[in-house]
Amino acid sequence: MNSSTRTDTNAASPAPALDVQMSWWTMSGLGEAGREWSLEERFARIAEAGYDGINGFLPAKEEAERWNRLLEEYGLSFSVNAYPRNAADLQAFLQEAKAYGAERIQYVNAQVLTPFVTGESALELLRDIQGLSAEAGIPVFVETHRGTITQDLIRTAEYVGAIGDLKLTIDYSHYVVAGEMHHVPDEAEALLQQLLVQTSSIHARVSNGEQIQVDVGAQGEHPMLDHYKRWWADGMRQWLRKAAPGQKFPFVCELGPASYAITTDEAAGRTKEISDRWSQSLYFQQLARRLWNELQ
Repeated sequence: MNSSTRTDTNAASPAPALDVQMSWWTMSGLGEAGREWSLEERFARIAEAGYDGINGFLPAKEEAERWNRLLEEYGLSFSVNAYPRNAADLQAFLQEAKAYGAERIQYVNAQVLTPFVTGESALELLRDIQGLSAEAGIPVFVETHRGTITQDLIRTAEYVGAIGDLKLTIDYSHYVVAGEMHHVPDEAEALLQQLLVQTSSIHARVSNGEQIQVDVGAQGEHPMLDHYKRWWADGMRQWLRKAAPGQKFPFVCELGPASYAITTDEAAGRTKEISDRWSQSLYFQQLARRLWNELQ
């Protein structure tokens, strides 16, 4: 057999890799010279800035071909967000996702909008979500988020204890602001570490315990960032322990636009942000790559 055409059965499998995604929500309102970037310009900016993919929303049917073309053109991964209140909502969403193209969607990030469902009812819903995900063949990660089934750190840790393979999107800004964690008490740290065992993706945003999203400084000078760096690295480490060859770890730079972001015109239009979302997102992208490389 010609050696140039022989299949090398000993070739190494690709190692698990970091996949830094830009939040489509973060791109809202960004532009230049008083003009917001178009959809095509947003794609170009994301790719040129070195992101690996986009975390966004399921495109409308009339936009699906356009999105597919741009994702293919720029070689970007794609994940989508869902907001189910029950299993039927998620089932319908997953059917729409399959119609769009299950092979295109890396995973679904779910904010389960049932903050007052607790105990066995919550566990039943979370198990239903797992079953629907497996049936559809599309990974579904449940986000740690205020106003959802995971809004409470203590009960979310109980869910993880009861469902050993619950896949989580880690966004600890919600628990830090809800718990007014100007510093992180040992009791909270122990629970946060329990959740990190089930890290399936990370949303990058920093809370100072009083506001949900703060500017960390051009070089990450904010003292709370040290906690987030530690949590993000721990989450990556836990994911790598179970990762298959070639699997991608999604790290989403997700900074909300005004009025989610802090503004200087609180009593008026709530449109003038004190921070630069684009540059802060670029800092998070670089930080994620540094943390990942330090684990290799």
